[in-house]
Amino acid sequence: MPKTVEILPGGVKAARFLNPVLIAVHLWKYRDLIRQLTWREVAGRYKGSFIGLGWSFVQPLMMLCIYTFVFSVIFKSRWGTGPDEGNAVFAIALFMGMITFSIFSEVANSSPNLVIRNVNYVKKVVFPLEILPFVTFLTALINAVFSLCVLFLGIIVIQHSICWTALLLPFVWIPMMLFSLGCGYFLASIGVFIRDIGFTINIITTMLFFLTPIFYPISAIPEKLRFVFCLNPIAIFVEDSRRVVLWGQMPDWPWFFGGLVFSLLVFVFGFIWFVKSKKAFADVI
Repeated sequence: MPKTVEILPGGVKAARFLNPVLIAVHLWKYRDLIRQLTWREVAGRYKGSFIGLGWSFVQPLMMLCIYTFVFSVIFKSRWGTGPDEGNAVFAIALFMGMITFSIFSEVANSSPNLVIRNVNYVKKVVFPLEILPFVTFLTALINAVFSLCVLFLGIIVIQHSICWTALLLPFVWIPMMLFSLGCGYFLASIGVFIRDIGFTINIITTMLFFLTPIFYPISAIPEKLRFVFCLNPIAIFVEDSRRVVLWGQMPDWPWFFGGLVFSLLVFVFGFIWFVKSKKAFADVI
């Protein structure tokens, strides 16, 4: 008997998406629509305000100033990188961790209600719903880049130079981006069928925020518990981001490639799950 392959709405074959390159090619076909929707999301956040997109820089700048004052002046906290560590190093280490984590948290918190908020698109047979989680991810990434610009400005003011290894940050962020996007596809689909998932994810992301070494270095975790914390993929992404941007070190390659493989699997299967389940969205909504 000839081999059968499940065909999805719009003539899309589910099996072909086991190849992540074909996922990228599929999304690339809708690049103009993705760009328009992403710009609408980014600009819509500050629509009607006097500063507009300037808030994307002002807000993280204000947060960095507050972190620097609170942790370096009031708490006099230290990260423990060396005897010559400045007081403000704790603030930029904290901010670097928060920027990296924000990519995941923004995608995870927005995805459960994503399809429900765009119910008009669901009723359009020709509309590629799979671009919606990607648009949410790009919006989160753009916000993170704005914050990153402020961080680099703070590093220049505090440390007077930026390590050349900071050039590796886009490479280091690849697993984080794939993991966030894969989770976004899973959650966007599940949120259609289980409406309570949004409240659950808000609780989980808050828990992960404190269980990820953002406010503290991973070296502060007791040795017997450190391996458990390293099983959190976001912890790996945060630590590698600090290594290349702040400490001038190379990523932890074994953990990096392990996280890359895991994130790639989450992305591929998350995308397949979404495109296979989207045919039932109209019936549920």
